[in-house]
Amino acid sequence: MNNQFIPVNTPLLNGNEEKYLIECIRTGWISSEGPFIKQFEEKFAAYIGRAEGIAVSNGSGALDVAVQALKIGPGDEVIMPAFTIISPAQSVVRAGATPVLVESDLGTWNMDVSQIEAKITSKTKAIIVVHIYGLPVEMDPVLELCKRYGLYLIEDAAEMHGQTYKEKKCGTFGDISTFSFYPNKHITTGEGGMIMVDDATLAERCRMLRNLAIESKGRRFIHHELGWNYRMTNMQAALGLAQLEKIEEHIVKKREIGLAYDKGLKGIKGFQLPLPHTSYAQNIYWVYGLIANSEELALKTVKHLNEKGIGTRPFFWCMHEQPVFLKMNLFSNERYPNAERLAHCGFYIPSGLGLDAKEIDIIINELIVCGG
Repeated sequence: MNNQFIPVNTPLLNGNEEKYLIECIRTGWISSEGPFIKQFEEKFAAYIGRAEGIAVSNGSGALDVAVQALKIGPGDEVIMPAFTIISPAQSVVRAGATPVLVESDLGTWNMDVSQIEAKITSKTKAIIVVHIYGLPVEMDPVLELCKRYGLYLIEDAAEMHGQTYKEKKCGTFGDISTFSFYPNKHITTGEGGMIMVDDATLAERCRMLRNLAIESKGRRFIHHELGWNYRMTNMQAALGLAQLEKIEEHIVKKREIGLAYDKGLKGIKGFQLPLPHTSYAQNIYWVYGLIANSEELALKTVKHLNEKGIGTRPFFWCMHEQPVFLKMNLFSNERYPNAERLAHCGFYIPSGLGLDAKEIDIIINELIVCGG
């Protein structure tokens, strides 16, 4: 019996986080005006390989800004995965555009890129790719479609800090790419996000939109469009900068956790494990997910783990099954069996950077009991 609760995520804060936060307090720079923000933007952009980084208060806000920055609105359609967190669809719907869903691939858990072209119409303005859980979307076919049809690409790389597609970093592929720095990410700022672009004009537009659409030229507090207060604080950026300094160590640790689970759970009955690699990427194991053979087994396993003091979290819910969208008469009578299997039967187990080998062994043993 495990007498101590093992949370689904424990962040690792063992670098310069305290030092930089104390500097914020001592200098008084705790708002969105402090020097750590520019440092974090520039160094994260350099790490990913983009010209411009625009820090924001969270990853969902980054998507809101991305959609509006590209002037996506009423009458436009945006193609995206059926299986994802709600944020991309929410950003599109709030902009007045229509999300168009694509089925999932049961191997990688990402969108099935072979089904994208059939969803393109004269109204399609953009494709949103969301790299899910540990493996990136197969980008070459998506990039070719965007080029052929003249579509924008928004790349949601929220979970992919340091991951690569064919040795090129995720976050470099979109006209706009976005990241999240929620506590369970490889880099955390508590809450926070980043927008990545190469075009200076687009970068300036994103900066304006994150700051109530206050324009850099002209009279302050005169607004020609609506934006948001999505500014990141200097204290968040200080955390992010310290975390960025440790990113390569974090990636190594995540992969060690994933491979330990792979080894310990090899041959387990009743569950599909994540693919360790594809032809274009090695799994970065943002989280370690499992897909049970049935929804009943998934629920039974989660209940057992929770009773043993082991945290879990369900997979994302499908967009076409979200009550809020059904009330809006979106996705009526649409079915995506693969996405539904992921949503109904998938969950992930503790895989945060603070997890240790003893805890991994405890979790593996309890899962083997559930799988027989």
